[in-house]
Amino acid sequence: MNDSAPEPDGGKPLGTRRGGGDPATRGRTTIADGVVEKIAGLAARDVAGVHTMGSGLARTLGAVRDRVPGGGRSATATRGVKAEVGEVQTALDLEIVVDYGVSIADVARDVRENVIAAVERMTSLEVVEVNIAVSDVKLPDEEDEDEESEPRLQ
Repeated sequence: MNDSAPEPDGGKPLGTRRGGGDPATRGRTTIADGVVEKIAGLAARDVAGVHTMGSGLARTLGAVRDRVPGGGRSATATRGVKAEVGEVQTALDLEIVVDYGVSIADVARDVRENVIAAVERMTSLEVVEVNIAVSDVKLPDEEDEDEESEPRLQ
């Protein structure tokens, strides 16, 4: 008598699987630094009190790049973010500009929490550190360096 009975549809006997093992163990997934940088950049921008990302020079160059066809969106998402991605861990450096009047310590804590949650949820990488450099404070009466200098009405 056969110990492994066939499946009801006449397929292979129960208990045998094609290819064997868990599908998650049948290959490698690699995540590019730029992917993690985009996730972290978007998560950081979602925090109240973060005016923008990157230093003044990076924002100026980014504004120029945004005006070039095909040069804009992804560069904006990663501006002010640097990621080092390993097989199971990642470390991030962020440069932010905060709004005047906010608690920098609170904003940094909230950015760190939001970035870690987003990156770990989306990539399953362990975030080992998120270093935050506050490069500027946006005063209420300052114009943004990224804004167009063209008049609004023509």
